[in-house]
Amino acid sequence: MASFRKARRDAPEGFFATEAAGLRWLAVDGGPRVVRVHDVQDHHLDLERLAPGEPAPRAARAFGRALARMHDAGAPAFGVLPPGARRGFFGPLDDPLEMVAGSWDTWPTFYAEARLRPVLRQGRGRGVFDDRDETAVEAVCERLVDLAGPDEPPARLHGDLWSGNLQWTAGDDGGSEVVLIDPAAHGGHRETDLAMLALFGAPYLDEILAGYEDAHPSAAGRRDRVGLHQLYPLAVHAVLFGGGYVEQTRRLLADLAA
Repeated sequence: MASFRKARRDAPEGFFATEAAGLRWLAVDGGPRVVRVHDVQDHHLDLERLAPGEPAPRAARAFGRALARMHDAGAPAFGVLPPGARRGFFGPLDDPLEMVAGSWDTWPTFYAEARLRPVLRQGRGRGVFDDRDETAVEAVCERLVDLAGPDEPPARLHGDLWSGNLQWTAGDDGGSEVVLIDPAAHGGHRETDLAMLALFGAPYLDEILAGYEDAHPSAAGRRDRVGLHQLYPLAVHAVLFGGGYVEQTRRLLADLAA
């Protein structure tokens, strides 16, 4: 079977092992198709080569149902990495940020300690965020219990589910199919993956969400929490790319802290 190689000679230690572990962990019965791992070494990862396809509503709805089943496969705790993962990473191959891993009993505590405060420190280290941003992040952290909505058990997350990590491929039946690539897999809140799909506009998002609701209806108020779950990935984009992402992050922080 043809392979596609991802390679980086100076990849952070454990980077490709973590990606391979995440792909294997996400491949659950009834879940979305996940790109197959052929080989993993310190400086490269060989993956199944995918045949390109076109986005289609039927495939989007089927993906939504499968995504719910993947989430329902669960995780031992919030923040845990897949078995075999050495470290957590979030971001592009050429400049991934360290993604804090561990084990938390509640999502608000996890989100504050493993996502919002760490990305603030990363941004301060790169001169992107300042004292005002720290004050805003702390204000949001103090409100997380109220903002988070109903309690959810830890879900099995892709973790970086923006539209570019949905590969639309040619399916065996002549139609199209979604295949997951490039995860930042961990135990987290199911609404985080759904919010990531909306952040940069996944094709046929309404169909994806409808399929998801068929398999696992969302908790009340999910749409009101989209911004909360987009805060971390938006802040990562501010740290990595600066520009307009910084002001977008600040506006969202202000909205959530109010």
